[in-house]
Amino acid sequence: MLVREMYEYSFIYEESTLAHTLYYLLAENKIALDDDVVEIDLNQVNHEKVAELVQRNVLGIRRIGIYSLKMDRKTFVFIYAGSEGEAIQFYRKSFHMNPLNCHEYLLDFELARGNDVISFREMRKEFERFPVVVGYFVKGE
Repeated sequence: MLVREMYEYSFIYEESTLAHTLYYLLAENKIALDDDVVEIDLNQVNHEKVAELVQRNVLGIRRIGIYSLKMDRKTFVFIYAGSEGEAIQFYRKSFHMNPLNCHEYLLDFELARGNDVISFREMRKEFERFPVVVGYFVKGE
């Protein structure tokens, strides 16, 4: 695998530390996009500088996950949010009650929508602001 591919995957999968580490190594000319990733010498990484880059989020990576929050015995609401805590806080603000539980789903989980199948990762592209309610699921329907 080339550095270029790993760099792209780090953005797709929102792996902020990996993306910032590769960004640092590229900026310092310690690796090139066409290098094989097995050639990366992690001893060349200045971890303090990478931590600063991650803290400042110079690449603008914000991880958004999908959370299922149980409303009652049969009803679940799906919320895109930056964390489980943010999803619960948004739920409380939106529904004026506490969820019965909250579980993170994999963004690559696929679900039927109309006559199509779509993953939560693909569906997320339809939204510009987070947190946001995506939809509901009622057991037994």
